[in-house]
Amino acid sequence: MKIDWSKRKKLWIISGGIFDKNNINLKLQELEKILLSKNFWKDKSKVKKTVKEKKIYEDILNSFKSSTNEIKNLRDLYNLALEEKNDEILKDCDDKIEQLLKQIKKNEINCFLSGENDDFNIYLEIHAGAGGTESQDWADMLRRMYLKWFDKKKFKYEIISEHKGEEAGIKSSTLKVNGDYLYGLMRGESGVHRLVRISPFDSGARRHTSFASVWVYPAVEDDINVKIDEKDLRIDTYRSSGAGGQHVNTTDSAVRITHLPTKVVVQCQNERSQHKNKETCFKMLKARLYEYEIQKREAENQKQLSSKTDIGWGHQIRSYILQPYQLVKDLRNKVENTNPSDVLNGNIDQFIEAGIINK
Repeated sequence: MKIDWSKRKKLWIISGGIFDKNNINLKLQELEKILLSKNFWKDKSKVKKTVKEKKIYEDILNSFKSSTNEIKNLRDLYNLALEEKNDEILKDCDDKIEQLLKQIKKNEINCFLSGENDDFNIYLEIHAGAGGTESQDWADMLRRMYLKWFDKKKFKYEIISEHKGEEAGIKSSTLKVNGDYLYGLMRGESGVHRLVRISPFDSGARRHTSFASVWVYPAVEDDINVKIDEKDLRIDTYRSSGAGGQHVNTTDSAVRITHLPTKVVVQCQNERSQHKNKETCFKMLKARLYEYEIQKREAENQKQLSSKTDIGWGHQIRSYILQPYQLVKDLRNKVENTNPSDVLNGNIDQFIEAGIINK
């Protein structure tokens, strides 16, 4: 049994290059200087951000060093097993190398998850586009895809609001999701997703195109200051339309808040208490306005608009084609997968990773 060390060495060199490119050692030195600077510890928000960033880089560097040592030890073990013609140890070496390659890939991705907000939890909104039942069913399929992925990654989530379609699917849904580096991982999923398939709702079995939008924004922490003037708000209460028991559905417990200057709308209906739903809405609004400011700042730097796009032709980020052929294609980085069923069952790592590396 022979292990292809040249292939693995090449992959390791590629991953190692990412570390050099990001200048992690240099970045750590800069952060150390900041930590030792005069009056630094007086600014609590700056302290928290800097310490958190330093830990991210330290974790990446320590993992890199650990993997390097393991590679060195495996080389020695491999050479010894090769001399003794011990196939069992050679097989163990190959298994360990595969594990290391996965760790290297994780390190590579983590190098790109050191942005200011990348480690935040998220709110995930999904909205059906025009097309009634077709698009509403597609929105539900998209939500199921993300829930499957969250389960695989052991991320915790709760449904904040849901508006079901008349016949099938959902008109819209908002989820709160908690997990490591979630905003950094998921921010590239924001945009319009397009589905092409033979409609299960069309008696003529014709091909239909459906659209749904995905919107990911960071669940900001309580110590982040976002100014909200109450005179800029319109607060509406209404009867919940989702699951939650008889009490939820027979009282005006659901809350919708509109921020008039930005036209940002948030809503919550998952609690029995109107007060609790209102509290959740304010947290969501704070997160949305924080994201709004981030995108406005990025738009100024990139000289491009940063608002939600129309849900339709010309604005897609990814196509899911089930008929007449099978293909999932990201229109930004050209990543493709010829097994849409696998993708829709939550196996979206290749798209998530490409979105991070190419952002």
